[in-house]
Amino acid sequence: MPPDDTGVQPMCASTPTPATFQDRKQAARRWAQQLAVFKQPVLGRSVGQIGTTLLPLAGLTILMGFSLQVGYWLTLLLAVPAAFFLVRAFILQHDCGHGSLFKSGWANDALGRCLSVLTMTPYGYWKREHAIHHATSGNLEKRGIGDITTLTVREYLALSRWGRLRYRLYRHPIVLFGIGPAFMFLIRHRIAIGDGTNDRAAWTSVLGTNVAILAAFGAASLAFGWVPVLMVWGPVILLAATIGIWMFYVQHQFEGVQWHHEDEWDFHASALDGCSFYDLPRWLHWLTGYIGYHHVHHLSSKIPNYRLRDCHLSIPDLQRVRSLGLIESLKTVSLALWDEDSRRMIRFGDLRERMA
Repeated sequence: MPPDDTGVQPMCASTPTPATFQDRKQAARRWAQQLAVFKQPVLGRSVGQIGTTLLPLAGLTILMGFSLQVGYWLTLLLAVPAAFFLVRAFILQHDCGHGSLFKSGWANDALGRCLSVLTMTPYGYWKREHAIHHATSGNLEKRGIGDITTLTVREYLALSRWGRLRYRLYRHPIVLFGIGPAFMFLIRHRIAIGDGTNDRAAWTSVLGTNVAILAAFGAASLAFGWVPVLMVWGPVILLAATIGIWMFYVQHQFEGVQWHHEDEWDFHASALDGCSFYDLPRWLHWLTGYIGYHHVHHLSSKIPNYRLRDCHLSIPDLQRVRSLGLIESLKTVSLALWDEDSRRMIRFGDLRERMA
């Protein structure tokens, strides 16, 4: 069993999750207040997570280096668990960005910046962008920062033929989960494309991370050669990027997700309407830093990742939000457009049938 599981059991049954938007909004605010008791980080568990993440990652990386003498097939095989531990390292950086891993803001920022060299994600720049994501998630008027581009049916139909083709290519699984993650972590994070490029602090974060990455790569290359370094670390970062983007995708793009216009959008209700509970096996929750409890995280982002499951089990109604299993989550890949008329995500094929 993973070392930071808790065994907390759910409380007695409660009333069904409120059905109307107004009731959900009020209930979500009430639950967010109840979850406040979980915000306090536990130093021993935080330090334990660092050890149970970075030590296995270091061990697997060393094994991958030795495996080059056996066969690259073994190197690639070992890259799979290594990538999951890198995802777990990213979740630690993510918690630092929310100020939830340690009580000290200095400690959070220091660890976050160190981990950013491993994750190739500039800590300060990403922290700012991710805060905007939390403040606007599910708001139709504030899409485009820290999220996956999603158009409404009306917006898509208003595009030119070339514009529609570009959007369809963008939403293709090969791009979303293959080319896209590689572009995000290898290129976009190096030059801070998008909102915030004129922000001095953001550029300082990006350039500082780039220098640290180059220094680490240079030192490793001097010791082992740049080709072996790329052969070992390249597959790990690319696979971890794909896993990370996939996790983010299924947490906000699924059957039943709700988007709202500014005049009816609510921060707390959006945590229930706009986030899924990714119902994974316990060991996989541990490997991915419990980020599958995404509805809880959006209700209260100051809660450390290792307490998200406790929160989920402490309030029975939180267990009744939209959940996705591994198999079911694969069906979300074809979702592409938000239909304001039916208030649901639809596929390109659904739109074709409607217009036929």
